Amino acid sequence: MSLLSIFLFLGTFAISLIASARVKSLYRRYSQVSASSHRTGAQVAAAILERAGIRDVEIVAEEGMLGDHYDPARKRLVLSTENFQSDSVAAIGVAAHECGHALQHQQAYAPLHWRMAAVGATQFASQIVMWLPFLGLFGGFFNWHTAMGIMAAGWGVIMVFNLITLPVEFDASARAKRVLAEMGFIGSDEEMTGVRKVLDAAGWTYVAAFVTSLAYMLYYLLRSRN
Repeated sequence: MSLLSIFLFLGTFAISLIASARVKSLYRRYSQVSASSHRTGAQVAAAILERAGIRDVEIVAEEGMLGDHYDPARKRLVLSTENFQSDSVAAIGVAAHECGHALQHQQAYAPLHWRMAAVGATQFASQIVMWLPFLGLFGGFFNWHTAMGIMAAGWGVIMVFNLITLPVEFDASARAKRVLAEMGFIGSDEEMTGVRKVLDAAGWTYVAAFVTSLAYMLYYLLRSRN
């Protein structure tokens, strides 16, 4: 293993680890702070969707920390059990963020549709970058330059997906902050600060994913030309 590959692995691992640790730390901190509205994440989500006239999205609870997401294909807004039941600043912030994706879907927000269209290709590319080093290099199915080129292309697809994800996630967070203030679910500057910190920290995990995929794409592209 070359010095460059070691530096790449450790550098991107550190970036991802720091981003993940920060969002978990802030989430734990603000999950202990009840919002003055005393509405649960599920109640906030239902109110936001009702206000927007969205009545075909199911709000469900699932076990797992920070597994919250909006599924546009199945019209499901999934909240972790804690966020579903809690009235904390963190819970309503996360719930509002996922509602932001539902609002994007309703309004045909272009980057969200680009990301939805790219899911299949990205899943295929993820399998390539996972298994090709074993099949291509160790198994001898591809020569060196071909394998490096395919790896660069695979990481390129993942990089583009992560790039598209950035406006989708940051726009959803912006919508969440705005709607929470407009609907009175946030009652003080301190509560809004908590929402902002949690959502902004979550956003940086997507930046870390983009930087990681970009770095690996450039690395394999460079190797393919040597």
